[in-house]
Amino acid sequence: MAANASLAALYRPQTFAEVVGQDMVRAILSRAAREDRVAPAYLLSGTRGVGKTTIARIFAKALNCEHAPTGEPCNQCDACRRITQGNFVDVVEIDGASNRGIDDIRRLRDAVGYAPLEGRYKVFIIDEAHMLTKEAFNALLKTLEEPPARVTFIMATTEQHKFPVTIVSRCQHFVFRQIPEPVIEAHIADILRREGRPFEQEAVRLIARRAAGSVRDSMSLLGQVLALGLSQEEQLTARQTREVLGLAGQEVMDRLLDALASQNVPAITELVSEVLAQGADMGFFLRELGSLWRDLFLLKQAGPDAVSDLDLPPSEQERLAAAASRFSLTYIHAAWQMTLDSQRRILTSLEPSSGLELLLLNLAMLPRLLPLAELETWPVTHSSSAAAATTPALPGSSRSTSEPAPAPQASPKKEAAAAGLPSTEAPEVQTPAAPAFVPPAPALETVKTKAPASVSPPEAAEKKSTVRLRQDDTAWKDAPVDTSLSWDSFLASCKGEIPLPILRQCLGEVRGDRLVLQPFSQVISQQLQRPEKMRLMEKLAATWAGRPLFIVFRPPQKIVRTEAELKAEMENHPVVKKFQDVYDARLVHCTLAGG
Repeated sequence: MAANASLAALYRPQTFAEVVGQDMVRAILSRAAREDRVAPAYLLSGTRGVGKTTIARIFAKALNCEHAPTGEPCNQCDACRRITQGNFVDVVEIDGASNRGIDDIRRLRDAVGYAPLEGRYKVFIIDEAHMLTKEAFNALLKTLEEPPARVTFIMATTEQHKFPVTIVSRCQHFVFRQIPEPVIEAHIADILRREGRPFEQEAVRLIARRAAGSVRDSMSLLGQVLALGLSQEEQLTARQTREVLGLAGQEVMDRLLDALASQNVPAITELVSEVLAQGADMGFFLRELGSLWRDLFLLKQAGPDAVSDLDLPPSEQERLAAAASRFSLTYIHAAWQMTLDSQRRILTSLEPSSGLELLLLNLAMLPRLLPLAELETWPVTHSSSAAAATTPALPGSSRSTSEPAPAPQASPKKEAAAAGLPSTEAPEVQTPAAPAFVPPAPALETVKTKAPASVSPPEAAEKKSTVRLRQDDTAWKDAPVDTSLSWDSFLASCKGEIPLPILRQCLGEVRGDRLVLQPFSQVISQQLQRPEKMRLMEKLAATWAGRPLFIVFRPPQKIVRTEAELKAEMENHPVVKKFQDVYDARLVHCTLAGG
């Protein structure tokens, strides 16, 4: 390797076939060069280090090769060698950042008028073209649309959104994708073999992951690792790679999972201090943590079926499977989402180390924020005095009480609202020790179960359900209440089919062939009277009762209570009592909401 040449420059691809990734773009440009059907202008956009300028140079060589028209440059003729060296007069590379003014574009436009001197095509490559000024773009418009014969423009940019629409419409636009991690990994391994360097596959995987889809970044990181001073025969190890690049090791993640599983706050604080003292890359640490939660989620959700998607060695799969068994699926999902949502906030914070510590502490305390097992086992009440404070329930949650599942909790007000208090404002609670964190709401597991067809008569199951809303029918008032069909049993039979909080905000009873519902508010009544919900309730009612039932709605009955009565009721509510016990809080004020 040359003493003053970087790996990115030394191993820059010289033909379309050598370009890593971007198969679609290189195939199109190679065919254009082979068939000599060249567009006036090309726009190559994409993130850094994915091959935009490299492909532009290869295309310029293919157009001016002595064997042209050809799909690949020979790299042996005088034109190819001089373009590679950067001293071919008909291939002009311009830095858009330092030649961005209208005067620079005017000089370029004047140069366009001259025919190629040595090659077949005059090619102008404008790198970082989004840096051109508005006036410069306007001066370039007509030239891009109708350039002289044998002239083409290739503009490369990382910020395509800054281009005027008028410029984009005059170009063939190709979007370069980020290079997949396995492709970068194979590319790094190939270069190490060409360099004659032994290596561990894990070291190559770390560099590829740290490069984040950029081949040029991977070459820079590889050069940084090789600059450690290893001898030609010494193996490149994962430990050395982590030390040079400042990456946290597998043992750090294992310790972190142990601390989170046991809610060991001192251990988490000590681990954060060690990670920062080692100079670890905080951005990569967060990416690794997010990737870890993803792997655990797939293993927990899909089991052995997820192994092929993870692309990990068997020992690593066993380690992750053991780690996944220590957490519930809901916890892993919430932790994954919290980690992803916190990345930008932590890295742009004035105190990123404190932000990282807070995130990990919140992950440890997540099971205590909202104990679902306790919430789901609280009794249901349907008395009129409790109409505004029904049983707390989480929409769509069907987790058994034997498996505690953590979930986020934004505030006492939101907690009470989620717990079945839609007709009242959640009480204001002073919480001196409440955590200052609002975790994102995870998508909880929802298991929908259909009622067995054997419960309802065959003719009712075969008959198409229709909406039969009889508000003006008063015959049910004289029918006795069927005590064998309680409202609680109906709720239990249809759990998961209709959002449970809506049904819990109603009272219901069976009178004759009528299911009489009395919502707590007009809003709830209107929601339940939607045709799709009416059809579903009729079907559920027929399955539950064993006979067709008409749905009848009583007018909503608004309950008026004094603030003292409402406060006394709220103080006895399980959610409020839970907050008072955990956070040493007290109920200050609560009012009855309109509706």
